[in-house]
Amino acid sequence: MSPLSPVNPSPATGAGTQKAPDGGPERPARRDRPFSRANLVQTVAGGYIPLIVATLVVVLPLLWMVLSSFKQPGEIVTTDLKILPQGLNLENYQTAMTTVPFARFFLNSLIVTTVGSTVKVILAILTAYALVFVRFPFKNVIFVVILVALMVPPQVSILPNYILIAGIGGKNTLWGIILPGLGTAFGTFLLRQHFKTLPASILEAAEIDGAGHWRRLWQVVAPVSLPSIATVALVTVVSEWNDYIWPLIITDRPDTMTLPVGLTLLQNSEGNGAGWGILMAGAVLVIIPILLVFAALQRYIVAGLTQGSVTG
Repeated sequence: MSPLSPVNPSPATGAGTQKAPDGGPERPARRDRPFSRANLVQTVAGGYIPLIVATLVVVLPLLWMVLSSFKQPGEIVTTDLKILPQGLNLENYQTAMTTVPFARFFLNSLIVTTVGSTVKVILAILTAYALVFVRFPFKNVIFVVILVALMVPPQVSILPNYILIAGIGGKNTLWGIILPGLGTAFGTFLLRQHFKTLPASILEAAEIDGAGHWRRLWQVVAPVSLPSIATVALVTVVSEWNDYIWPLIITDRPDTMTLPVGLTLLQNSEGNGAGWGILMAGAVLVIIPILLVFAALQRYIVAGLTQGSVTG
């Protein structure tokens, strides 16, 4: 075996390189050890610190909300900052559930979220399937229109939607809350990108067996696309449950308000700082159901988002 030339340090990385005696390409002679100082500094500065900062930005407001829900008014509105409550006082939760028709708000949110999310997901599946597997003119133009709708802020359509829904008698109704948001450009885009990665042989075999589009969609495409569909469903459920602006505009009666809008009644029930603890308790009650749904389905998010990002 021929000896190699001496190691030449690389100015960019500091790692040494060796030249073969026959003038061949250089190759690295060594690498930094996994627990070397340089690797540890890069890992901490580029990985752990940003991760910790991002986690604190997300978790600290939620933690403060939970802790404040157990505090008395004098512990919240004070110049002496108190992080931990003096005790686990459930009075704020009891007041939040009895001061306003909380059960009615919860039922309205459940109906709006269930109906709206179900229709949105079904429409997204049908639209994405048509854009990928059905031949019709101007298919690409329609997809571009969907992308444009994805880029337009939803606040732009609030006034036209209000004029339309109020004009057809949808004010202070649950269907008036649901109707304007039935289309989902994000779900259609995500499912279309995933459907394009499915092997054509699967659909061809189903077509040879005599399966039509409806059967191919629900018996072939949908089962293998479950992670992506679950991702769209999860994002849609979270969006519907937390929607605030549109239900606030289209409803002004408590019997048709959803939970996020109903929280404003908790704030208005107390004219001073005594209402903050009650409001925090109400906010905790609002996010608990959606956190449970998110915890149960969050594993589908990564799988669903990455399925449509790889093309062959």
